[in-house]
Amino acid sequence: MPFQLSPGVITTEIDLTTVIPAVSTTNGAFVGEFPWGPANTVITIDSENTLAAVFGKPDNNTYFYIPFLTAASFLAYGNNLKIVRAINASSKNATANGTGVLIENDDSWFNNYRATTTANSGYANTNFLSVAAKHPGTLGNSIKVAYCSAGNSAIFSSWAYASFFDGAPGTSQYASSRGAANDEIHIAIIDATGSIAQGGTPAGANAAGAVLEVYPNMSVASDAKNFDGSPNFYPDVIARRSNWIRWLAHPANTSNWGTAASNNVTYDGVGGMSAAVANGTTLSGGSYTTCTDANKQVSWDKFKSADEIDVSLLVTGDVSATVSQYVIDNIAEFRKDCVAFISPASANVVNNPGGEVSAITIQKNTNINRSTSYAVFDSAWKYMFDKYNNAYRYVPLNADVAGLCVRTDNTNDAWFSPAGLNRGQIKNVVKLSWNPNKTNRDELYKIGVNPIVSFPGEGTVLFGDKTMLSKPSAFDRINVRRLFIVLEKAIAIAAKFSLFEFNDEFTRSQFVALVDPFLRDVQGRRGIFDYRVVCDETNNTGEVIDRNEFIGDIYVKPARSINFIQLNFVAVRTGVSFEEVVGRF
Repeated sequence: MPFQLSPGVITTEIDLTTVIPAVSTTNGAFVGEFPWGPANTVITIDSENTLAAVFGKPDNNTYFYIPFLTAASFLAYGNNLKIVRAINASSKNATANGTGVLIENDDSWFNNYRATTTANSGYANTNFLSVAAKHPGTLGNSIKVAYCSAGNSAIFSSWAYASFFDGAPGTSQYASSRGAANDEIHIAIIDATGSIAQGGTPAGANAAGAVLEVYPNMSVASDAKNFDGSPNFYPDVIARRSNWIRWLAHPANTSNWGTAASNNVTYDGVGGMSAAVANGTTLSGGSYTTCTDANKQVSWDKFKSADEIDVSLLVTGDVSATVSQYVIDNIAEFRKDCVAFISPASANVVNNPGGEVSAITIQKNTNINRSTSYAVFDSAWKYMFDKYNNAYRYVPLNADVAGLCVRTDNTNDAWFSPAGLNRGQIKNVVKLSWNPNKTNRDELYKIGVNPIVSFPGEGTVLFGDKTMLSKPSAFDRINVRRLFIVLEKAIAIAAKFSLFEFNDEFTRSQFVALVDPFLRDVQGRRGIFDYRVVCDETNNTGEVIDRNEFIGDIYVKPARSINFIQLNFVAVRTGVSFEEVVGRF
């Protein structure tokens, strides 16, 4: 007990209830090119509808529809896909002055534009509110922004968007209580060309002129607040709520916008403001440049830290061998708590009759040339329907193979094989790019490529569960690799609570008592055949203790999936006893 200087009672608590936690095994990660959305930042997507809302619906460009349909394929199995939109630095957000600017995401905007005025000076327009499209890409060229401020409220009656507001902008209560006046501003955001989907209407179909968002009674006072204490300064309101624009600068023909209302200021109107200007300016200068491999590698780096982001399944989509190697070497094997899923190149398996096996072999063994248990290679692309463009598309199957792992986790456990007729059924397949026969499957499987096969009446099935590990080992199977990821990840989290404790018999016994029930539970759920935990003076010797180290040895016999079945049918004479022949053939 703690030392006391005088008589008294001290109450303490000792927590010995620590257990090994459950760990997530269904979080997917994906990097892709999309027509819209925040770039180079991780966004969690829970459904295809959310995917379309955040990153935009795909058009007929292959660098848009393949990533979208790949991500959608994964989301058909699970509801947690963390996406990073890759971007080329040559891409631009559309702006009011038409010059364009690259603002990748919220952090980029805040650090470079909201928090400083230096970078904004080149975007200030004479009498118009200077804004940029919220995200890079040509879709921003469809956005029109209209506004009316209190200082120019005389034009409100003829303003094209007056009907969307309760009345002309005036003085907010916040400004009035501080002796300020004329601080309010109304803003309307419009789909000028009809290229933006509005209200479920397909892009380009009777959507031109649709009002996307309205923001009434905001303030040009920098310290303005609503009744609930939330900021009402219009750049901050737009940043918090708008799906379409970002603020860059106040109109140049104003002298006191952005100052505090506590200065008893009367905010001026915009000099030279006309009804035509108030009715809106369409943004321009938005552009998109196709991503390079280097751009995609930069985006994949967002998943590099296991401490910062929890992912288990790396969906690579349609990428080059260079990017595949990068994801394996620098994400999967660096973290060691996730598996990368790779598909053959389109040219190797789409419209390449008879050449698929040799092309896949070259890609897998020469172009990628990796032996690793942290990656899985499949054999084909699927032909699926693109409902956004009323077309059929070929899409790589690595998202589906990763999705099968999600479904297996939900129906069984991570240490069950995701392959076969019970758990390996692929969704949304019209046909395969090629359907390997038995000879093809034999050639693929011996090099660590998992065949995907369509069986008449039985669907399209993942018909292999190998990792890309070339040496014979338990880790050349998906279920064993994922079993050890679960064990290592969960036990490592629990082991952190032994840091800075004493390496004595009590701590070692506590560690064994922590791990043993967890492994016994995994054994009961068919993940392992047997196990042993050793953490005592035999492996924690004096030398180990003196180095401030702690060692726990965990021995595991992993369960193996059945890959080969042999059925022996033996015919015997009527008078022969079965005991005479059983086990002799």
